[in-house]
Amino acid sequence: MCEAYSKEKTIEMRKKHIGPSCKVFFAKDPIKIVCAKGQYMFDEKGEKYLDCINNVAHVGHSHPEVTKAAVKQMELLNTNSRFLHDNLVQYAERLTATLPERLSVCYFVNSGSEANDLALRLARQYSGHNDVITLDHAYHGHVTSLIDISPYKFQQLGKEAKKEYIHVAPSPDTYRGKYREDHPDPGAAYAEEVNDLIREAHQNNRQIAAFIAESMQSCGGQIIPPPGYFQKVAEYVRNAGGVFIADEVQVGFGRVGEHFWSFQLQGEDFVPDIVTMGKPIGNGHPMSCVVTTKEIAEAFGATGLEYFNTFGGNPVSCAIGLTVLDIIEKEDLRGNATRVGNYLVELLQEQKDKHQMIGDIRGVGLFVGVDLVKDRQLRTPATAEAQHIIYKLKEKRILLSADGPHRNVLKFKPPMCFSKEDAKMVVDAIDELLTAFEEGTGTKRAAVNEQPGSKRKDTGHTHDSSNNVHSNACRTQKSGFRSKNHSVSNKRIRT
Repeated sequence: MCEAYSKEKTIEMRKKHIGPSCKVFFAKDPIKIVCAKGQYMFDEKGEKYLDCINNVAHVGHSHPEVTKAAVKQMELLNTNSRFLHDNLVQYAERLTATLPERLSVCYFVNSGSEANDLALRLARQYSGHNDVITLDHAYHGHVTSLIDISPYKFQQLGKEAKKEYIHVAPSPDTYRGKYREDHPDPGAAYAEEVNDLIREAHQNNRQIAAFIAESMQSCGGQIIPPPGYFQKVAEYVRNAGGVFIADEVQVGFGRVGEHFWSFQLQGEDFVPDIVTMGKPIGNGHPMSCVVTTKEIAEAFGATGLEYFNTFGGNPVSCAIGLTVLDIIEKEDLRGNATRVGNYLVELLQEQKDKHQMIGDIRGVGLFVGVDLVKDRQLRTPATAEAQHIIYKLKEKRILLSADGPHRNVLKFKPPMCFSKEDAKMVVDAIDELLTAFEEGTGTKRAAVNEQPGSKRKDTGHTHDSSNNVHSNACRTQKSGFRSKNHSVSNKRIRT
């Protein structure tokens, strides 16, 4: 396959025809990717990049079995799901088998944003209420209803952007948040903050329709909710007549390794009322799903308003979805997420012993965050340093991103075929960059004998210092590492 345009021409055409708010990665020197395979991406020159952030290509870029399934079904039929087709019901059966029994009814749509928008409709119809509780720094999608419940977005527009029917609870962050790792029960404490919002809403004659949260916050800085948090929140919300929506769009389908769904990390006694999913569901194919209970589905149908989605659940999408489930099982990708994820965290912990700039490492499976700080005692976010590192890693042909409220958390969300060799390559590169940074700035390295458990002070909080191309590029897979100097863009791009 020949590229139609040079990279410069592609950039020129993008500026001419694509909306200016549609940003690209590494804006000062964007990458033109022309093909990808597994955990690797290739530019127009055939240079290979290690992809550490693409949670869309869940089972690996261009997986041959996914391609085969798509082509085979496309050659037979692709049509509206209002016709009967076995792929739809077979996939629904397979998908719900991975979930707790009461989550048994599916609505197929085309994107995570569509899924979350529909989840809000279901919740509001079932509860008869309108208000929504969301988490600070949350992001749930790009349509209007979801911008309204995404502080990650609407806070950029000023205080007046927050709607009166939206209530923002603190992110359950035990490293930077209100209740930290030294708190005897941070899960209960953060849940009580939600209960306070419910009481405040009732005092203002408002009623809660839903609480929505990613099962692990991604844009919020790779936040793993503390034990018991979801159980208590669900209790409070249900007592108020609302429902619990678990957003698994970024973190589902075995990414945590131990479980198929990230909400299951909270324990078997927690079951959401609605689960939304997208991104990894089709390995890059545009499909998504909302799964809920029979009771909620019946309430939604009781309005008499027919629901249909032209492309949601079409035969090709469902064929791809079935194949993704097969690959996760056949290639033991959950096991790989556990093994490689544990190894990655071990390597990063070694770097934390070595470098003062690493304040916290948190994650489960192949969902890991590295919180960079200027000062471990104060936990001052190292925002500029994080941006510097991801640009330098890009020069080494490693694609990593930084996010969180302060944009100082290095985010690992790679394809599930990510290997131990890949993990070591990235961590070695981070070590090299942190060492060079320390030498260049005179920053002290971490004391290897620093004892975990030593108490630190930070703005009133006492806490523990440790926390829980050309067409042949994909065929040749040539690696190459070049070095260029790039200034850092301040634009925030969600991955």
